[in-house]
Amino acid sequence: MDILLPVIIVAVIGLIAGVGLALASKFMAVPVDEKQEKLRACLPGANCGACGFSGCDGYAEALAKGEAEPNKCAPGGSTTAEQLAEILGVSVTESEPMIAFIACNGRPDNAVEKYTYTGMESCTAASILHGGPLTCQFGCIGFGDCAKACPFGAITVENGRPVVCKDLCMACGACVKACPKALISLVPKNAPIKVACSNKQKGAAVVKACKASCIACGMCERTCPNGAIKVVDNCAVIDYSICTGCGQCKDACKRGALI
Repeated sequence: MDILLPVIIVAVIGLIAGVGLALASKFMAVPVDEKQEKLRACLPGANCGACGFSGCDGYAEALAKGEAEPNKCAPGGSTTAEQLAEILGVSVTESEPMIAFIACNGRPDNAVEKYTYTGMESCTAASILHGGPLTCQFGCIGFGDCAKACPFGAITVENGRPVVCKDLCMACGACVKACPKALISLVPKNAPIKVACSNKQKGAAVVKACKASCIACGMCERTCPNGAIKVVDNCAVIDYSICTGCGQCKDACKRGALI
């Protein structure tokens, strides 16, 4: 009896606990949306935020509720979009592939330094000190905060200048958020002409800061036969919805600000 009694007590406690857990799992269970689970299974799990939601779980939830389109997953591409559309019973609209573009051509041989920076190799840290080591306050500092932020390894720093790999970039926008100078934007992947300058200053100051800067001369704007390029805030801006890629604006730019 000295041995049997403890065994019985433990068995009864275990039985009560088991019944309690079974009841709790039944009455306290969180309902699972089967459609949401299927949608989530189609997503690549990059959690990059390119879709505009907190991650793949957030995007799947929005899709299940009808609050998002199935073509917003950049890493998944058209294959994932088609799978999501099939589950949702809708047709998918092809969206133009985008790519990150760094609007600065201020390579070390173009940009003028105002001081020699020694410290943490971070664009954000360097920009705190008088706006960074470059005379151009809009110039790329080149320490690669964008490269460090990219979850796909699509950006590398070469010769003090970040370079985007067209085949690896998923247009997730992580680099856009990481750049303290706001130089990075998402442009159509097949955009024929891009403005590689973000300087908003006027002529004389711009010329002193960088050899390849846009000086807002307006030659590109006057040359474009479609009115696709305009000078806004002392810097050229391209409207890709009407740009035909004729290249006349690039030929007219003598500063090399259009690439």
